[in-house]
Amino acid sequence: MQKSRKHQKYDTSRHLSDSQNFITNRKLIQRLIRLAKIGANDTVLEIGTGKGHLTEVLCEQAGNVCSIEIDQKLYERAKERLAQYTNLNLICGDFLKYNLPAKGDYKVFSNIPFFITTQIVEKLTRVSEPPTDIWLVMEKGAAKRFIGIPKETGKSLLLKVNWNMEIAYHFRRDDFHPAPSVDCVLVHFSRKETPDLNKKECVEFQKFVEYSLKYGLCGSRGLLTKRQVSVALRQAGLPHAHEDGVTLYIQWLCLFRCYRRFSQKAID
Repeated sequence: MQKSRKHQKYDTSRHLSDSQNFITNRKLIQRLIRLAKIGANDTVLEIGTGKGHLTEVLCEQAGNVCSIEIDQKLYERAKERLAQYTNLNLICGDFLKYNLPAKGDYKVFSNIPFFITTQIVEKLTRVSEPPTDIWLVMEKGAAKRFIGIPKETGKSLLLKVNWNMEIAYHFRRDDFHPAPSVDCVLVHFSRKETPDLNKKECVEFQKFVEYSLKYGLCGSRGLLTKRQVSVALRQAGLPHAHEDGVTLYIQWLCLFRCYRRFSQKAID
């Protein structure tokens, strides 16, 4: 009898192998680094050294580079290739177990393993001292979910409290070796100097979003009345929330603030 997926052992090495799609074209890599405006004053963290092509250009442009590679063979190969760069700290290890810098500004630029995209984004964006900028190569579908395209998700709404996000570059599949089976993009996460909500408000906002996505913003189980929604958005100069649920982040933020000020309904 075949074991259920829930009880099957997770084969990290197999998934890692499946996720290794390298960018080796130097001109393309240089173009991507220019998009990120990485310069001599920057400290850059790279997740997944791979064969070292991207790392090499980062070392040429940035002041300091820390690159982490979990695959021992790739690490040894990259170590030999990149031996000349004195501004590189090359680590063989698992990024998900790596302690991020406790202080100091730094940027992240990486062509990440796609199968742990969510874990990587969560680690980078939820840490107490996050990077100032995050540039990640990822599947287009995942990128759209983080950004909230075509409509906001719970993840996108919570990310937008602290981050501005955009798709900065669209790749061709033959930009990679081997070519991936999905479309890929470069996503830029830019940390907001001042978050839209403080930590306490953010916890409340998460509950508000989760409840409203499940039961609706208004209605019999909603946290607001239709009139409250209409008046709050009108007074803020925002368009009315669509009945199909396609509601912008700024509208969600407005309605959350309205809920905190006027609603007597508690979130279960």
